[in-house]
Amino acid sequence: MTGPSPQAAAAPVAYDERIGPLLRQSLPTTLVGFAQGGALIAETALVGRLGTEALAAYALVLPFALLMNMMSTGAMGGGVSAAIARTLGAGRRDEAAALIRHALLIGVGLGLLFCLLMQVAGRPLFAAIGARGLVLDLAVLYAGVLFLGVPLQWLAATLASVLRGAGVMAMPGKLIAAAWTVEPLLGAALMFGAGPLPALGIVGLPIAYCLVFAATSALLLRAVMAGGCGFVPRLRGPLCAALFARILSVGAVASAMATLAVATTVAVTALIAGFGPAAIAAYGIAARLEFLMVPLSFGIGATLTQQVGRRVGAGEWTRARALAWRGGWLVCAACAAIGIAAAAFPDAWIGLFTDDPAVAEVARLALRIIGPAYALLGLGMALYFASQGAGRMRWPFAAAVVRFGCAAGGGALAAGPLGLGLAGVFGAVAAGLVGYGLLVAIGVRARAWQAPR
Repeated sequence: MTGPSPQAAAAPVAYDERIGPLLRQSLPTTLVGFAQGGALIAETALVGRLGTEALAAYALVLPFALLMNMMSTGAMGGGVSAAIARTLGAGRRDEAAALIRHALLIGVGLGLLFCLLMQVAGRPLFAAIGARGLVLDLAVLYAGVLFLGVPLQWLAATLASVLRGAGVMAMPGKLIAAAWTVEPLLGAALMFGAGPLPALGIVGLPIAYCLVFAATSALLLRAVMAGGCGFVPRLRGPLCAALFARILSVGAVASAMATLAVATTVAVTALIAGFGPAAIAAYGIAARLEFLMVPLSFGIGATLTQQVGRRVGAGEWTRARALAWRGGWLVCAACAAIGIAAAAFPDAWIGLFTDDPAVAEVARLALRIIGPAYALLGLGMALYFASQGAGRMRWPFAAAVVRFGCAAGGGALAAGPLGLGLAGVFGAVAAGLVGYGLLVAIGVRARAWQAPR
Protein backbone atom coordinates (compact mmCIF):
# COMPACT_ATOMS: atom_id res chain seq x y z
CA MET A 1 0.00 0.00 0.00
CA THR A 2 1.10 3.56 -0.55
CA GLY A 3 -0.14 6.45 1.51
CA PRO A 4 -1.22 9.90 0.43
CA SER A 5 1.22 12.73 0.64
CA PRO A 6 1.16 14.77 3.86
CA GLN A 7 0.19 17.81 1.79
CA ALA A 8 -2.89 16.01 0.49
CA ALA A 9 -3.97 15.20 4.04
CA ALA A 10 -3.26 18.61 5.49
CA ALA A 11 -6.50 20.39 4.57
CA PRO A 12 -9.37 19.49 6.94
CA VAL A 13 -12.81 19.42 5.37
CA ALA A 14 -15.11 22.30 6.23
CA TYR A 15 -18.24 21.05 7.93
CA ASP A 16 -21.69 21.65 6.48
CA GLU A 17 -25.00 20.70 8.06
CA ARG A 18 -26.89 19.97 4.83
CA ILE A 19 -27.69 16.35 3.94
CA GLY A 20 -25.67 16.32 0.70
CA PRO A 21 -22.32 17.31 2.29
CA LEU A 22 -23.04 14.99 5.23
CA LEU A 23 -23.44 12.05 2.86
CA ARG A 24 -20.34 12.96 0.85
CA GLN A 25 -18.16 13.24 3.95
CA SER A 26 -19.57 9.93 5.21
CA LEU A 27 -18.59 7.93 2.13
CA PRO A 28 -14.97 7.14 3.19
CA THR A 29 -15.96 5.77 6.61
CA THR A 30 -18.87 3.87 5.06
CA LEU A 31 -16.34 2.31 2.69
CA VAL A 32 -14.30 1.16 5.71
CA GLY A 33 -17.29 -0.70 7.12
CA PHE A 34 -18.09 -2.47 3.88
CA ALA A 35 -14.42 -3.35 3.31
CA GLN A 36 -14.18 -4.89 6.77
CA GLY A 37 -17.40 -6.82 6.24
CA GLY A 38 -16.04 -8.16 2.97
CA ALA A 39 -12.79 -9.13 4.70
CA LEU A 40 -14.70 -11.12 7.33
CA ILE A 41 -16.64 -13.01 4.66
CA ALA A 42 -13.42 -13.73 2.74
CA GLU A 43 -11.62 -14.87 5.90
CA THR A 44 -14.43 -17.29 6.72
CA ALA A 45 -14.27 -18.78 3.23
CA LEU A 46 -10.46 -19.10 3.37
CA VAL A 47 -10.38 -20.76 6.79
CA GLY A 48 -13.22 -23.07 5.76
CA ARG A 49 -10.91 -24.59 3.14
CA LEU A 50 -8.67 -25.82 5.98
CA GLY A 51 -11.38 -28.00 7.50
CA THR A 52 -13.99 -28.04 10.24
CA GLU A 53 -11.51 -27.79 13.14
CA ALA A 54 -9.86 -24.69 11.70
CA LEU A 55 -13.25 -23.07 11.03
CA ALA A 56 -14.38 -23.82 14.59
CA ALA A 57 -11.16 -22.30 15.98
CA TYR A 58 -11.67 -19.18 13.85
CA ALA A 59 -15.26 -18.88 15.07
CA LEU A 60 -14.06 -18.97 18.69
CA VAL A 61 -11.59 -16.14 18.15
CA LEU A 62 -13.79 -13.96 15.92
CA PRO A 63 -15.95 -12.33 18.67
CA PHE A 64 -12.83 -11.16 20.49
CA ALA A 65 -11.29 -9.82 17.27
CA LEU A 66 -14.53 -7.96 16.49
CA LEU A 67 -14.60 -6.55 20.02
CA MET A 68 -11.10 -5.14 19.52
CA ASN A 69 -12.21 -3.42 16.33
CA MET A 70 -15.40 -2.08 17.90
CA MET A 71 -13.55 -0.71 20.90
CA SER A 72 -10.59 0.79 19.03
CA THR A 73 -12.56 2.33 16.16
CA GLY A 74 -16.11 3.16 17.19
CA ALA A 75 -15.77 3.32 20.99
CA MET A 76 -12.43 4.67 22.22
CA GLY A 77 -11.83 5.99 18.71
CA GLY A 78 -15.09 7.90 19.00
CA GLY A 79 -13.88 9.37 22.29
CA VAL A 80 -10.67 10.53 20.62
CA SER A 81 -12.49 12.01 17.61
CA ALA A 82 -15.04 13.77 19.80
CA ALA A 83 -12.38 15.25 22.11
CA ILE A 84 -10.33 16.59 19.20
CA ALA A 85 -13.42 17.99 17.46
CA ARG A 86 -14.78 19.76 20.56
CA THR A 87 -11.37 21.24 21.36
CA LEU A 88 -10.90 22.54 17.81
CA GLY A 89 -14.46 23.86 17.80
CA ALA A 90 -13.58 25.90 20.87
CA GLY A 91 -10.55 27.30 19.02
CA ARG A 92 -7.93 25.64 21.28
CA ARG A 93 -5.53 24.26 18.68
CA ASP A 94 -2.54 23.94 21.06
CA GLU A 95 -4.67 21.87 23.41
CA ALA A 96 -5.77 19.65 20.51
CA ALA A 97 -2.10 19.09 19.65
CA ALA A 98 -1.49 17.91 23.22
CA LEU A 99 -4.60 15.69 23.10
CA ILE A 100 -2.96 13.59 20.40
CA ARG A 101 -0.20 12.58 22.83
CA HIS A 102 -2.77 11.44 25.38
CA ALA A 103 -4.83 9.62 22.73
CA LEU A 104 -1.80 7.65 21.53
CA LEU A 105 -0.91 6.61 25.08
CA ILE A 106 -4.46 5.36 25.65
CA GLY A 107 -4.69 3.53 22.31
CA VAL A 108 -1.29 1.85 22.37
CA GLY A 109 -1.57 1.11 26.09
CA LEU A 110 -4.92 -0.67 25.69
CA GLY A 111 -3.67 -2.54 22.63
CA LEU A 112 -0.67 -3.84 24.58
CA LEU A 113 -2.88 -4.75 27.55
CA PHE A 114 -5.29 -6.83 25.45
CA CYS A 115 -2.35 -8.46 23.67
CA LEU A 116 -0.83 -9.50 26.99
CA LEU A 117 -4.15 -10.77 28.33
CA MET A 118 -4.67 -13.02 25.30
CA GLN A 119 -1.14 -14.44 25.51
CA VAL A 120 -1.61 -15.29 29.19
CA ALA A 121 -5.29 -16.25 29.35
CA GLY A 122 -6.06 -17.44 25.81
CA ARG A 123 -5.93 -21.18 26.46
CA PRO A 124 -8.04 -21.20 29.65
CA LEU A 125 -10.49 -18.76 28.03
CA PHE A 126 -11.13 -20.93 24.97
CA ALA A 127 -11.20 -24.08 27.10
CA ALA A 128 -13.88 -22.48 29.30
CA ILE A 129 -15.97 -21.74 26.20
CA GLY A 130 -15.81 -25.43 25.33
CA ALA A 131 -12.90 -25.89 22.91
CA ARG A 132 -11.05 -29.18 23.13
CA GLY A 133 -8.22 -31.01 21.36
CA LEU A 134 -7.13 -29.72 17.97
CA VAL A 135 -9.75 -26.96 17.94
CA LEU A 136 -8.36 -25.58 21.21
CA ASP A 137 -4.76 -25.74 19.95
CA LEU A 138 -5.64 -23.97 16.69
CA ALA A 139 -7.66 -21.28 18.50
CA VAL A 140 -4.77 -20.55 20.88
CA LEU A 141 -2.31 -20.41 17.98
CA TYR A 142 -4.52 -18.18 15.84
CA ALA A 143 -5.40 -15.79 18.68
CA GLY A 144 -1.82 -15.65 19.96
CA VAL A 145 -0.48 -14.41 16.62
CA LEU A 146 -3.51 -12.22 15.85
CA PHE A 147 -3.27 -10.34 19.13
CA LEU A 148 0.39 -9.54 18.50
CA GLY A 149 -1.03 -7.21 15.86
CA VAL A 150 -3.76 -5.76 18.09
CA PRO A 151 -1.53 -2.89 19.39
CA LEU A 152 -0.85 -1.96 15.76
CA GLN A 153 -4.56 -2.03 14.95
CA TRP A 154 -5.29 0.16 18.01
CA LEU A 155 -2.56 2.58 16.90
CA ALA A 156 -4.02 2.79 13.38
CA ALA A 157 -7.56 3.28 14.73
CA THR A 158 -6.41 6.00 17.14
CA LEU A 159 -4.53 7.91 14.45
CA ALA A 160 -7.50 7.62 12.07
CA SER A 161 -9.78 8.95 14.83
CA VAL A 162 -7.43 11.89 15.41
CA LEU A 163 -7.64 12.78 11.72
CA ARG A 164 -11.43 12.39 11.65
CA GLY A 165 -11.74 14.62 14.71
CA ALA A 166 -9.84 17.29 12.79
CA GLY A 167 -12.25 16.94 9.86
CA VAL A 168 -9.99 14.84 7.61
CA MET A 169 -12.35 12.04 6.62
CA ALA A 170 -11.24 10.82 3.20
CA MET A 171 -7.58 9.93 3.75
CA PRO A 172 -7.92 7.64 6.81
CA GLY A 173 -11.09 6.09 5.39
CA LYS A 174 -9.48 5.16 2.09
CA LEU A 175 -6.30 3.90 3.77
CA ILE A 176 -8.05 1.63 6.27
CA ALA A 177 -10.48 0.38 3.60
CA ALA A 178 -7.41 -0.53 1.53
CA ALA A 179 -5.95 -2.34 4.55
CA TRP A 180 -9.04 -4.52 4.95
CA THR A 181 -9.00 -5.24 1.21
CA VAL A 182 -5.34 -6.29 1.17
CA GLU A 183 -5.48 -8.31 4.41
CA PRO A 184 -7.45 -11.36 3.15
CA LEU A 185 -5.54 -11.37 -0.15
CA LEU A 186 -2.17 -11.45 1.64
CA GLY A 187 -3.64 -13.93 4.12
CA ALA A 188 -4.62 -16.30 1.32
CA ALA A 189 -1.09 -16.14 -0.12
CA LEU A 190 0.44 -16.91 3.28
CA MET A 191 -2.09 -19.62 4.17
CA PHE A 192 -1.84 -21.64 0.96
CA GLY A 193 1.50 -20.49 -0.45
CA ALA A 194 2.10 -18.36 -3.53
CA GLY A 195 5.32 -18.23 -5.53
CA PRO A 196 8.24 -18.28 -3.09
CA LEU A 197 5.92 -18.01 -0.07
CA PRO A 198 5.48 -21.25 1.93
CA ALA A 199 2.03 -22.50 2.94
CA LEU A 200 1.66 -21.54 6.62
CA GLY A 201 -1.89 -22.80 7.19
CA ILE A 202 -4.24 -20.97 9.55
CA VAL A 203 -1.45 -18.88 11.09
CA GLY A 204 -0.93 -17.14 7.72
CA LEU A 205 -4.09 -15.07 8.18
CA PRO A 206 -3.10 -13.39 11.49
CA ILE A 207 0.43 -12.82 10.15
CA ALA A 208 -1.13 -10.92 7.24
CA TYR A 209 -3.19 -8.91 9.75
CA CYS A 210 -0.03 -7.93 11.65
CA LEU A 211 1.85 -6.93 8.49
CA VAL A 212 -1.01 -4.92 7.01
CA PHE A 213 -1.70 -2.92 10.16
CA ALA A 214 2.01 -2.30 10.75
CA ALA A 215 2.09 -0.61 7.32
CA THR A 216 -1.23 1.17 7.88
CA SER A 217 -0.25 2.61 11.27
CA ALA A 218 3.11 3.77 9.86
CA LEU A 219 1.41 5.63 7.00
CA LEU A 220 -1.17 7.23 9.30
CA LEU A 221 1.53 8.25 11.79
CA ARG A 222 3.53 9.88 9.02
CA ALA A 223 0.48 11.87 7.90
CA VAL A 224 -0.37 13.05 11.44
CA MET A 225 3.22 14.00 12.27
CA ALA A 226 3.49 15.93 8.99
CA GLY A 227 0.54 18.13 9.97
CA GLY A 228 -2.27 16.14 8.38
CA CYS A 229 -4.70 17.44 11.02
CA GLY A 230 -3.93 21.03 10.08
CA PHE A 231 -1.43 21.32 12.93
CA VAL A 232 1.61 19.44 14.24
CA PRO A 233 0.97 17.21 17.28
CA ARG A 234 2.87 17.71 20.52
CA LEU A 235 4.29 14.32 21.55
CA ARG A 236 6.51 15.76 24.29
CA GLY A 237 5.37 17.49 27.43
CA PRO A 238 3.67 16.76 30.75
CA LEU A 239 0.60 14.57 30.94
CA CYS A 240 -2.69 16.12 32.04
CA ALA A 241 -5.43 14.21 33.84
CA ALA A 242 -8.09 16.53 32.38
CA LEU A 243 -7.07 15.66 28.82
CA PHE A 244 -7.17 11.92 29.58
CA ALA A 245 -10.61 12.43 31.15
CA ARG A 246 -11.85 14.29 28.07
CA ILE A 247 -11.19 11.20 25.95
CA LEU A 248 -12.15 8.55 28.48
CA SER A 249 -15.43 10.19 29.52
CA VAL A 250 -16.75 9.15 26.11
CA GLY A 251 -14.39 6.33 25.11
CA ALA A 252 -14.63 4.27 28.30
CA VAL A 253 -18.42 4.37 28.31
CA ALA A 254 -18.56 3.51 24.62
CA SER A 255 -16.14 0.60 25.19
CA ALA A 256 -18.41 -0.76 27.91
CA MET A 257 -21.29 -0.49 25.44
CA ALA A 258 -19.33 -2.44 22.82
CA THR A 259 -18.69 -5.17 25.39
CA LEU A 260 -22.41 -5.26 26.21
CA ALA A 261 -23.25 -5.60 22.50
CA VAL A 262 -21.00 -8.65 22.20
CA ALA A 263 -22.41 -10.07 25.42
CA THR A 264 -25.94 -9.63 24.04
CA THR A 265 -25.11 -11.65 20.93
CA VAL A 266 -23.43 -14.38 22.98
CA ALA A 267 -26.35 -14.59 25.42
CA VAL A 268 -29.00 -14.82 22.67
CA THR A 269 -26.98 -17.44 20.82
CA ALA A 270 -26.73 -19.49 24.01
CA LEU A 271 -30.51 -19.33 24.45
CA ILE A 272 -31.18 -20.35 20.84
CA ALA A 273 -28.71 -23.22 21.12
CA GLY A 274 -31.33 -25.02 23.21
CA PHE A 275 -33.54 -25.28 20.13
CA GLY A 276 -30.95 -27.19 18.10
CA PRO A 277 -28.31 -26.60 15.42
CA ALA A 278 -30.82 -25.46 12.80
CA ALA A 279 -31.97 -22.65 15.08
CA ILE A 280 -28.38 -21.51 15.69
CA ALA A 281 -27.66 -21.46 11.96
CA ALA A 282 -30.92 -19.62 11.26
CA TYR A 283 -30.24 -16.93 13.84
CA GLY A 284 -26.75 -16.50 12.44
CA ILE A 285 -28.22 -15.87 8.98
CA ALA A 286 -30.75 -13.36 10.33
CA ALA A 287 -28.17 -11.61 12.51
CA ARG A 288 -25.84 -11.15 9.54
CA LEU A 289 -28.30 -8.63 8.18
CA GLU A 290 -27.03 -6.34 10.91
CA PHE A 291 -23.71 -6.21 9.02
CA LEU A 292 -25.52 -4.06 6.46
CA MET A 293 -26.59 -1.61 9.18
CA VAL A 294 -23.17 -1.19 10.79
CA PRO A 295 -21.23 0.27 7.80
CA LEU A 296 -24.03 2.75 7.08
CA SER A 297 -24.41 3.73 10.74
CA PHE A 298 -20.66 4.06 11.30
CA GLY A 299 -20.12 5.91 8.03
CA ILE A 300 -22.62 8.65 8.82
CA GLY A 301 -22.10 8.32 12.58
CA ALA A 302 -18.35 9.02 12.45
CA THR A 303 -19.10 12.20 10.53
CA LEU A 304 -21.75 13.14 13.09
CA THR A 305 -19.25 12.65 15.92
CA GLN A 306 -16.84 15.11 14.32
CA GLN A 307 -19.37 17.69 13.17
CA VAL A 308 -21.47 17.63 16.35
CA GLY A 309 -18.25 17.89 18.38
CA ARG A 310 -17.19 20.99 16.43
CA ARG A 311 -20.53 22.68 17.06
CA VAL A 312 -20.62 21.75 20.74
CA GLY A 313 -17.06 23.02 21.17
CA ALA A 314 -18.18 26.32 19.65
CA GLY A 315 -21.22 26.42 21.98
CA GLU A 316 -23.72 25.86 19.14
CA TRP A 317 -25.88 23.27 20.90
CA THR A 318 -29.07 23.93 18.91
CA ARG A 319 -27.28 23.40 15.59
CA ALA A 320 -25.61 20.29 17.01
CA ARG A 321 -28.98 18.77 17.93
CA ALA A 322 -30.46 19.63 14.53
CA LEU A 323 -27.56 17.92 12.77
CA ALA A 324 -27.79 14.86 15.04
CA TRP A 325 -31.48 14.38 14.26
CA ARG A 326 -30.93 14.95 10.54
CA GLY A 327 -28.32 12.19 10.46
CA GLY A 328 -30.37 9.98 12.77
CA TRP A 329 -33.47 10.07 10.58
CA LEU A 330 -31.36 9.46 7.49
CA VAL A 331 -29.86 6.24 8.94
CA CYS A 332 -33.24 5.23 10.39
CA ALA A 333 -34.88 5.45 6.94
CA ALA A 334 -32.13 3.41 5.28
CA CYS A 335 -32.17 0.70 7.96
CA ALA A 336 -35.97 0.62 7.91
CA ALA A 337 -35.95 0.00 4.16
CA ILE A 338 -33.48 -2.88 4.54
CA GLY A 339 -35.25 -4.42 7.54
CA ILE A 340 -38.75 -4.21 6.10
CA ALA A 341 -37.60 -5.60 2.75
CA ALA A 342 -35.96 -8.54 4.54
CA ALA A 343 -39.14 -9.17 6.55
CA ALA A 344 -41.33 -9.02 3.46
CA PHE A 345 -39.04 -11.07 1.20
CA PRO A 346 -36.93 -13.18 3.59
CA ASP A 347 -36.01 -15.87 1.06
CA ALA A 348 -34.03 -13.37 -1.01
CA TRP A 349 -31.60 -13.05 1.94
CA ILE A 350 -31.78 -16.58 3.29
CA GLY A 351 -31.07 -18.12 -0.13
CA LEU A 352 -27.60 -16.53 -0.11
CA PHE A 353 -26.56 -18.78 2.77
CA THR A 354 -28.54 -22.02 2.85
CA ASP A 355 -31.02 -24.28 1.07
CA ASP A 356 -31.79 -26.34 4.20
CA PRO A 357 -35.59 -26.20 4.69
CA ALA A 358 -35.37 -26.45 8.49
CA VAL A 359 -32.88 -23.60 8.74
CA ALA A 360 -34.80 -21.47 6.23
CA GLU A 361 -38.06 -21.85 8.17
CA VAL A 362 -36.57 -20.54 11.42
CA ALA A 363 -34.66 -17.78 9.60
CA ARG A 364 -37.91 -16.56 8.02
CA LEU A 365 -39.48 -16.34 11.46
CA ALA A 366 -36.48 -14.39 12.79
CA LEU A 367 -36.42 -11.90 9.91
CA ARG A 368 -40.17 -11.28 10.02
CA ILE A 369 -40.02 -10.46 13.73
CA ILE A 370 -36.66 -8.69 14.01
CA GLY A 371 -36.45 -7.04 10.55
CA PRO A 372 -38.76 -4.04 11.16
CA ALA A 373 -36.96 -3.26 14.43
CA TYR A 374 -33.75 -2.47 12.53
CA ALA A 375 -35.19 1.00 11.87
CA LEU A 376 -34.84 1.82 15.57
CA LEU A 377 -31.40 0.22 15.69
CA GLY A 378 -30.26 2.54 12.88
CA LEU A 379 -31.72 5.60 14.61
CA GLY A 380 -30.10 4.64 17.90
CA MET A 381 -26.68 3.94 16.39
CA ALA A 382 -26.56 7.24 14.48
CA LEU A 383 -27.63 9.24 17.55
CA TYR A 384 -25.13 7.28 19.68
CA PHE A 385 -22.29 8.55 17.48
CA ALA A 386 -23.72 12.07 17.64
CA SER A 387 -23.86 11.74 21.44
CA GLN A 388 -20.16 10.93 21.44
CA GLY A 389 -19.51 14.27 19.76
CA ALA A 390 -21.65 16.04 22.35
CA GLY A 391 -20.05 14.17 25.25
CA ARG A 392 -23.49 13.00 26.39
CA MET A 393 -23.22 9.24 26.96
CA ARG A 394 -25.55 8.56 29.90
CA TRP A 395 -28.63 7.75 27.82
CA PRO A 396 -26.79 5.68 25.18
CA PHE A 397 -25.24 3.57 27.94
CA ALA A 398 -28.64 3.08 29.59
CA ALA A 399 -29.98 2.07 26.18
CA ALA A 400 -27.27 -0.59 25.78
CA VAL A 401 -28.14 -2.02 29.21
CA VAL A 402 -31.84 -2.10 28.32
CA ARG A 403 -31.07 -3.85 25.03
CA PHE A 404 -29.09 -6.52 26.85
CA GLY A 405 -31.81 -6.92 29.48
CA CYS A 406 -34.60 -7.24 26.91
CA ALA A 407 -32.75 -9.63 24.63
CA ALA A 408 -31.07 -11.82 27.27
CA GLY A 409 -33.53 -11.56 30.17
CA GLY A 410 -36.67 -11.34 28.07
CA GLY A 411 -35.40 -14.11 25.79
CA ALA A 412 -34.76 -16.37 28.78
CA LEU A 413 -38.29 -15.79 30.06
CA ALA A 414 -39.76 -16.43 26.61
CA ALA A 415 -37.79 -19.63 26.13
CA GLY A 416 -38.44 -20.87 29.67
CA PRO A 417 -41.32 -19.93 32.01
CA LEU A 418 -43.48 -18.25 29.36
CA GLY A 419 -43.08 -21.08 26.88
CA LEU A 420 -43.17 -18.78 23.84
CA GLY A 421 -40.44 -20.68 21.98
CA LEU A 422 -38.27 -19.17 19.28
CA ALA A 423 -40.89 -16.58 18.37
CA GLY A 424 -40.70 -15.26 21.91
CA VAL A 425 -36.89 -15.13 21.87
CA PHE A 426 -36.88 -13.27 18.54
CA GLY A 427 -39.56 -10.92 19.93
CA ALA A 428 -37.30 -10.17 22.90
CA VAL A 429 -34.42 -9.39 20.53
CA ALA A 430 -36.67 -7.02 18.56
CA ALA A 431 -37.89 -5.37 21.78
CA GLY A 432 -34.27 -4.79 22.75
CA LEU A 433 -33.58 -3.02 19.46
CA VAL A 434 -36.68 -0.83 19.81
CA GLY A 435 -35.84 0.02 23.42
CA TYR A 436 -32.27 0.86 22.45
CA GLY A 437 -33.29 3.27 19.71
CA LEU A 438 -35.98 5.00 21.79
CA LEU A 439 -33.76 5.55 24.82
CA VAL A 440 -30.87 6.97 22.79
CA ALA A 441 -33.37 9.28 21.08
CA ILE A 442 -34.75 10.45 24.43
CA GLY A 443 -31.23 11.51 25.38
CA VAL A 444 -30.94 13.79 22.33
CA ARG A 445 -33.30 16.49 23.51
CA ALA A 446 -32.84 20.15 24.35
CA ARG A 447 -32.81 19.66 28.12
CA ALA A 448 -30.02 17.05 27.92
CA TRP A 449 -28.04 18.71 25.12
CA GLN A 450 -27.09 22.09 26.53
CA ALA A 451 -23.99 23.76 27.87
CA PRO A 452 -23.18 22.91 31.52
CA ARG A 453 -24.07 25.69 33.91
